[in-house]
Amino acid sequence: MSLRHDAEIIGLVGLAHGTSHFFHLMLPPLFPWLMRDFSLSFTEAGLLMTVFFIVSGVGQAVAGFVVDRVGARPVLFFGIGLLAFSGLLLGVSHNYPMLILTAAVAGLGNSIFHPADFTLLNHRVAQPRLGHAFSVHGLSGNLGWAAAPVFMAGIATATDWNVAGFAAAGVGFAVLAILWLRRGVLGDAAHEVVARAEERARPIDRSRFDFMRSGAVWLCFAFFFLTTAAFGILQNYSPAILGEVYGVSLTIATAGLTAYLLGSAAGIVTGGFLATRSEHNEWLIAAALGLAATMAVIIASGAPPAAMLLPLMSIMGFGVGVAGPNRDLLVRRAATSRFGKAAFGRVYGFVYSGLDTGLALSPLLFGPLLDAGHFNEALMAVAVLQVAALLTAWRVGGSARAAAPQRGHA
Repeated sequence: MSLRHDAEIIGLVGLAHGTSHFFHLMLPPLFPWLMRDFSLSFTEAGLLMTVFFIVSGVGQAVAGFVVDRVGARPVLFFGIGLLAFSGLLLGVSHNYPMLILTAAVAGLGNSIFHPADFTLLNHRVAQPRLGHAFSVHGLSGNLGWAAAPVFMAGIATATDWNVAGFAAAGVGFAVLAILWLRRGVLGDAAHEVVARAEERARPIDRSRFDFMRSGAVWLCFAFFFLTTAAFGILQNYSPAILGEVYGVSLTIATAGLTAYLLGSAAGIVTGGFLATRSEHNEWLIAAALGLAATMAVIIASGAPPAAMLLPLMSIMGFGVGVAGPNRDLLVRRAATSRFGKAAFGRVYGFVYSGLDTGLALSPLLFGPLLDAGHFNEALMAVAVLQVAALLTAWRVGGSARAAAPQRGHA
């Protein structure tokens, strides 16, 4: 495969993934306006994201089977179209139930991206470039996260939040148009994915649900649950938390989340280079998340001066970012060590539904904690979850390496 071919696949998939992350944060930046206009508590506002990620998590597990059966292109177009439609729904919303419907539609659109994206990347990008492909994939997601708060809050400030919803829809439809224009590239990839999957499924002769009995797959699910439950606290509530703990303005507190996301983006780029040079990705994950957890504990203590807040948040984000590409290669190894490449869609779909589960439950678990005024404790929970995640990643790596020789003999 040529570098140009790989670059185009990586770029198109990255654009789609960045769009999905943009819509992750379509609603949270508007919480100050939505809470004011609909008299919502932190818990009620957070419930919108719980709905988003519950629908996304269930849909993602199903989407993996669909991708393995029909290919990635139609599934990818379906997801982008739903995200754009959710922006239109937000624009016309006039009550809380309509906001819940908006979150559900956006969650369904979001559900398809990891099984579709990773199936395309794993089948269509040369293996020596996979670490960089996963790095770009993660980086594009972080750029989508970083763009959404500025875009949505900026438009809501200048006009109102309904207009911001219509603007988000415009972003979704523009990306769909770009992917449609390059549909030939994605169409060829999707056709090849389905053909190869059918060829490889026959000699493996395993039940389509055998992967559910794999301890490594469940450990990967747990890893995603833990890391994203920690991130859910920061994504939804960090401006409020940092404002309360450090007494800084909303602008500075929001900049803390931006610093985290920018640090994470830098970490993803670094992690992509490190991932391709190591067979022990779990060691890199453990070191990176250990650094992130240490920063979380320091911030939770409230001891540093406010001037150190942005650097500490960026370092925490850097640690989480470095773990990203190594995490994706670790999942790939756990999948192929037992089930071969024909199961990419199913395994990625199920494992990444742990991501949605963590983000869905995080507002339910920590919204009431914040309503009770326990802001430092919420930051400490971030550290605890990150430590639990690094221990889980360590187990995944050992399990995958133990399984690889067994599959080779089989």
